[in-house]
Amino acid sequence: MSKRNTPQRRHAILALLAEQGEVHVEALARHFETSEVTVRKDLAALENNGLLLRRYGGAVPMPHELVAEHSQPVSPYKQAIARAAAASIREHARIIIDSGSTTTALIPELDRRPGLVVMTNSLSVANALRELEQEPVLLMTGGTWDPHSESFQGQVAEQVLRSYDFDQLFIGADGIDLARGTTTFNELLGLSRVMAEVAREVIVMAEADKLGRRMPNLELPWSSIHTLITDARLDTEAREQILARGIKLICADV
Repeated sequence: MSKRNTPQRRHAILALLAEQGEVHVEALARHFETSEVTVRKDLAALENNGLLLRRYGGAVPMPHELVAEHSQPVSPYKQAIARAAAASIREHARIIIDSGSTTTALIPELDRRPGLVVMTNSLSVANALRELEQEPVLLMTGGTWDPHSESFQGQVAEQVLRSYDFDQLFIGADGIDLARGTTTFNELLGLSRVMAEVAREVIVMAEADKLGRRMPNLELPWSSIHTLITDARLDTEAREQILARGIKLICADV
């Protein structure tokens, strides 16, 4: 099996685990003719998806009592948006990925794009990036941890961002206001706006049901947004209003 055939290899690891009751990194590396580093990334990804538990040197099946507690899978709408977003990324691009469940869904789609440089303020995004077989150069903003957004914020993070320039920013939204732009309940808006300032293209990733959600704080005005990637549930009137603002609109089919 090709070592780059990641989904098939991970499926085979699960099959071996079901058959043997336990798997070991060294043995898996020999079996698949790949590195132990790659196998560890496979096991980490499978653990994050609730399919096994890692143990020293290998992994065991997920206990039944923990399976029910595992988080729900990513929605098909987020997956479709993530695929559409990934299609816009060139090899060796320099990108920012903001915190959020929709932006995190983008990570598995990046494995076939070599040479990426990725800046993020999210530990979950950073951990997901480290599981990729073609792991990008990872940059972290640092700063002050905000438990509400589960991300780093503040002046330190803003200063770090201003030290770089990027091709694209991928950012989510709590709500989309047709009159104003993206909106949020979070009052920590500074970092999002600095992210938009240092990126040549600002790409908002948001499910169509975010449209019309009334949030008190304007995060990014339409003038700061180049592209909106949403899903095909977006109604015709909303599409026309967004396009009239000169925004590139992509409505991804599930």
